[in-house]
Amino acid sequence: MLRLALQHHWGAQAQQVPLVIEAATATIIAATARGPFGESERATGRWLPYLRLGLALALTSIAVAALAAGSAGAQLAGGELELLRNIAGLLGIGLLSASVLGAYAWVGPIAYAVVAECALTANWTSPWIWPGRSPHDPAAAIWALLSFGLGVAVITTWGPRD
Repeated sequence: MLRLALQHHWGAQAQQVPLVIEAATATIIAATARGPFGESERATGRWLPYLRLGLALALTSIAVAALAAGSAGAQLAGGELELLRNIAGLLGIGLLSASVLGAYAWVGPIAYAVVAECALTANWTSPWIWPGRSPHDPAAAIWALLSFGLGVAVITTWGPRD
């Protein structure tokens, strides 16, 4: 999807289309954080936090690698660094919303993507709206990494809401 979107000339929306695809990817990964098998997951005992951590990190790595491969040879507006920052930040929001909202984990990344779309069109400058910032902006990277770290820590420790 990203490769097809990058081949089309979007004009002013060049930054917004990849963000929508990144938000969709984060939404799918956040939805996988909650499994329908609560009792059998609890049967794993002390290994469950490690399994959750491994799942979050593995799916994040796969998503970044797949989107980077999809954008290879095409002109991604912010480059792979912005792709990594956006996926990590949106996934952190998704994992936090999985802990709070359970089956409605998709609400967090989608709601943030809507706010970020407004930020991109209105040229907001707040660092916590990292998709609207430069890919080399350290404050935006810090906010995105804090979001990802907090999301992974919460989902690892407490798990998704049943």
